[in-house]
Amino acid sequence: MSTQINKIVSSKAKKVTTHVLLEMKEKGEKIAMLTAYDFSMARLIDQAGIDVILVGDSASNVIAGHETTLPITLDQMIYHAASVIRGITSSLVVVDLPFGTYQGNSKEALNSSIRIMKESGAHAVKMEGGSEIMESVQRIFSAGIPVMGHLGLMPQSIYKYGTYIVRAKESEEADKLIEDAIKLEAAGCFAIVLEKIPATLAEKVAKTVRIPVIGIGAGGEVDGQVLVLHDMLGITQEFSPRFLRRYGNLADQIKSGVSAYIEDVKRSDFPNKNEQY
Repeated sequence: MSTQINKIVSSKAKKVTTHVLLEMKEKGEKIAMLTAYDFSMARLIDQAGIDVILVGDSASNVIAGHETTLPITLDQMIYHAASVIRGITSSLVVVDLPFGTYQGNSKEALNSSIRIMKESGAHAVKMEGGSEIMESVQRIFSAGIPVMGHLGLMPQSIYKYGTYIVRAKESEEADKLIEDAIKLEAAGCFAIVLEKIPATLAEKVAKTVRIPVIGIGAGGEVDGQVLVLHDMLGITQEFSPRFLRRYGNLADQIKSGVSAYIEDVKRSDFPNKNEQY
């Protein structure tokens, strides 16, 4: 009953768009967002009814095995995004602009965004930062490309922070975050991700701006939530922040299945007579 009530807007839309997300916020329907990086996973979560798929630069961590998100390239992000697009029918697909493709150069930011949209078929791009990237946001939006903002903990700036602790706990940083959210909305962003900030601050931002605010480690009073798919399904095991809820333990299931396969091969039980031609 509650599931039907809470999907009034998204269930009516054949495809989720930026306009649909705005309607969802206006009607109080929460937005569900997950990462995906390949065709098979994207198809599964799209079929499950996910509203937004983020082709995150977290692929640098969970797919490529890097310590940070910084090493992943624009070409690699386009490859992952194109794979995801081929797997979906209704979800809105947003692609992270990777580190070094937009900071400090609005022309490069636009060119990077155009490449993502043309070569992958994605629906929008996401950028980290506030007042520092405003010119880039405006330039990209003016070209007709939807932009999602990202404030709070910004993984591409991890070497500047030196830590993954909660951001904006002090009033000065909190005030700037609110100002940046307002500026991002004014510049044309259709939504903002808030990562790892106090829940009370995130709630204030969600009530201040008209566009949807999607949280990750930002409490439950925002307009939606996002998690990394590999974390919430228990494929990755090392990452266990407070905000992460695991909805599966695929790591153990995968290892168990592979172990059973190995055993069957070793004892000549696979393939049997019914599994050969």
